[in-house]
Amino acid sequence: MTAQDLMLEAERLEKKIAGESFDGRLRLQPALHAVIRRLGEEGASVPKRLRRLDAHLCDELIESRFDNMPI
Repeated sequence: MTAQDLMLEAERLEKKIAGESFDGRLRLQPALHAVIRRLGEEGASVPKRLRRLDAHLCDELIESRFDNMPI
Protein backbone atom coordinates (compact mmCIF):
# COMPACT_ATOMS: atom_id res chain seq x y z
CA MET A 1 0.00 0.00 0.00
CA THR A 2 1.19 3.48 -0.77
CA ALA A 3 1.15 6.25 1.82
CA GLN A 4 -1.86 7.73 0.03
CA ASP A 5 -3.72 4.40 0.25
CA LEU A 6 -2.87 4.16 3.94
CA MET A 7 -4.14 7.69 4.56
CA LEU A 8 -7.41 6.86 2.79
CA GLU A 9 -7.73 3.72 4.93
CA ALA A 10 -7.05 5.72 8.11
CA GLU A 11 -9.72 8.25 7.15
CA ARG A 12 -12.17 5.45 6.36
CA LEU A 13 -11.55 3.93 9.79
CA GLU A 14 -11.91 7.34 11.42
CA LYS A 15 -15.37 7.76 9.90
CA LYS A 16 -16.37 4.22 10.79
CA ILE A 17 -15.20 4.68 14.40
CA ALA A 18 -17.27 7.86 14.69
CA GLY A 19 -20.45 5.88 14.00
CA GLU A 20 -19.68 2.91 16.21
CA SER A 21 -20.72 1.99 19.72
CA PHE A 22 -18.17 1.90 22.53
CA ASP A 23 -17.39 -1.78 21.91
CA GLY A 24 -17.23 -1.20 18.16
CA ARG A 25 -14.69 1.58 18.61
CA LEU A 26 -12.54 -0.66 20.78
CA ARG A 27 -12.65 -3.42 18.16
CA LEU A 28 -11.47 -1.00 15.43
CA GLN A 29 -8.62 0.51 17.46
CA PRO A 30 -6.02 -2.14 16.52
CA ALA A 31 -6.71 -1.60 12.82
CA LEU A 32 -6.36 2.18 13.17
CA HIS A 33 -3.17 1.79 15.18
CA ALA A 34 -1.68 -0.52 12.55
CA VAL A 35 -2.45 1.93 9.73
CA ILE A 36 -0.95 4.83 11.69
CA ARG A 37 2.16 2.77 12.42
CA ARG A 38 2.52 1.88 8.74
CA LEU A 39 2.11 5.52 7.74
CA GLY A 40 4.97 6.40 10.05
CA GLU A 41 7.09 3.60 8.63
CA GLU A 42 6.46 4.98 5.14
CA GLY A 43 7.70 8.38 6.31
CA ALA A 44 4.28 9.98 5.84
CA SER A 45 3.04 12.71 8.13
CA VAL A 46 0.22 11.44 10.33
CA PRO A 47 -2.40 14.09 11.13
CA LYS A 48 -2.63 15.00 14.81
CA ARG A 49 -6.35 14.22 14.86
CA LEU A 50 -5.61 10.59 13.93
CA ARG A 51 -2.90 10.32 16.59
CA ARG A 52 -5.28 11.82 19.17
CA LEU A 53 -8.05 9.43 18.15
CA ASP A 54 -5.71 6.45 18.48
CA ALA A 55 -4.47 7.65 21.89
CA HIS A 56 -8.04 8.20 23.07
CA LEU A 57 -9.07 4.72 21.94
CA CYS A 58 -6.03 3.21 23.67
CA ASP A 59 -7.04 4.97 26.88
CA GLU A 60 -10.61 3.68 26.54
CA LEU A 61 -9.31 0.15 25.95
CA ILE A 62 -7.13 0.27 29.06
CA GLU A 63 -9.96 1.72 31.17
CA SER A 64 -12.37 -0.97 29.96
CA ARG A 65 -10.03 -3.68 31.25
CA PHE A 66 -10.34 -2.30 34.77
CA ASP A 67 -14.13 -1.78 34.81
CA ASN A 68 -14.93 -5.25 36.09
CA MET A 69 -11.85 -5.81 38.22
CA PRO A 70 -12.69 -6.71 41.83
CA ILE A 71 -11.33 -4.38 44.48
